[in-house]
Amino acid sequence: MEEITTRSAAAKALKDTFLKALKRNDYGKIQALLQSRKVDVDTVFEVQDENMVLASYKQGYWLPGYKLESSWATGLHICVMYGYVESALVLIEHKASINSRPNGKTPLHVACEVSNGDSVALLLNHGAKINSFSMSGHTPLHYCITKESTACAKQLLWKGANLDIHSDNRDADTPLHTAARFGIPELISMYVAHGASVDSVNGHMETPLITAAFWALNYKEQEYSTDHHLICRMLLDYKASVNLREEDFKTALHKAAWNCDHILIQMLLEAGAEANTMDINGCAPIQYLLKVTSVRPAGVPELCYQLLLNHGAARIYPPQFHKVLQACHCYPRAIEVMINSYEHIKATRKWKLAIPSDVFEQHQDFYESLFAVCCNTPRTLMHLARCAVRAAMRHRCHRLVEQLPLPPLLQGYLLLEPTGILY
Repeated sequence: MEEITTRSAAAKALKDTFLKALKRNDYGKIQALLQSRKVDVDTVFEVQDENMVLASYKQGYWLPGYKLESSWATGLHICVMYGYVESALVLIEHKASINSRPNGKTPLHVACEVSNGDSVALLLNHGAKINSFSMSGHTPLHYCITKESTACAKQLLWKGANLDIHSDNRDADTPLHTAARFGIPELISMYVAHGASVDSVNGHMETPLITAAFWALNYKEQEYSTDHHLICRMLLDYKASVNLREEDFKTALHKAAWNCDHILIQMLLEAGAEANTMDINGCAPIQYLLKVTSVRPAGVPELCYQLLLNHGAARIYPPQFHKVLQACHCYPRAIEVMINSYEHIKATRKWKLAIPSDVFEQHQDFYESLFAVCCNTPRTLMHLARCAVRAAMRHRCHRLVEQLPLPPLLQGYLLLEPTGILY
């Protein structure tokens, strides 16, 4: 019994020595240990992995807390995670398993996760499977999610990685969807150049354009991503279909309106997006914009409404206009744009109830002008003339007004440019 205990302690000490050598990139020590044949080259260790670089689990898999702090990994996984190419080469020379996945990922998945191009090259040259799925259903290309991983993706494509492969889970994303979600323009251009379908759909019927449009807003920081805007521009230039709809019938324009993203709204409308397409709930983009105006502090709602209305978006049903005031009472310029899209609209009792008293006092001049023009008397002749011109142009206002021989100030008036007060 004592002999067994001693032998077990010695084996554990040898395993610990092997792990320390791997973590220090001491390839001389690793070589000596493997040549002694006292340790298995594919020994599985339990190592710290709080960021889940080594681990991958099936969607919906319940994980106890302790499982998320550590993962199982072979020496090759550890070397790849730290970028120790020399030690990895020693392990491979001793016939380390290239495609093992003790905790759901192969070493190639890990190399792409940490954006290590040298490790990717080494693994590919020694038989790593290019299109293998991790436990969560992702291929190595799906783990290329940073600008630094572009070199990894390039090597995978040179070796014949499948660009149109879908993740083996309910999302069913292609690598193009993944690049669109994480906002990596370099990967988008590379994938399209290698033949990726710009209108491929995932498990939710989303195209890469719809994906990029949704993820263009960082909801936590409330910041808009110029990289996602660039991706949308690139996909449109690559002839992506702007009016395709996902499983809930939302288009990319619905997503942009939900984000109150005036840059993207303008881009999509100019590319031919339909301003009045309704989703499964019967909501057009302008309704989604109305729902989020009060919770998008970085947005410019008046510009969003202006763009949609100038591209033919249907106005809010007049008896429901109090909902506009409920959503936009802190944004008088947005209300001004909406009010000026009607020839005349009459205020109701619900209007005043929709405006908090402190907000009314803060923007008193504007709200007094609002209730002055939205009464029983008609609007000014100039405003009625504006409405007549806009009615004749319909959804082409944005394009035709600029062609009229009018000064810029008058063109802005026709395009509902807000001034801060109603007449």
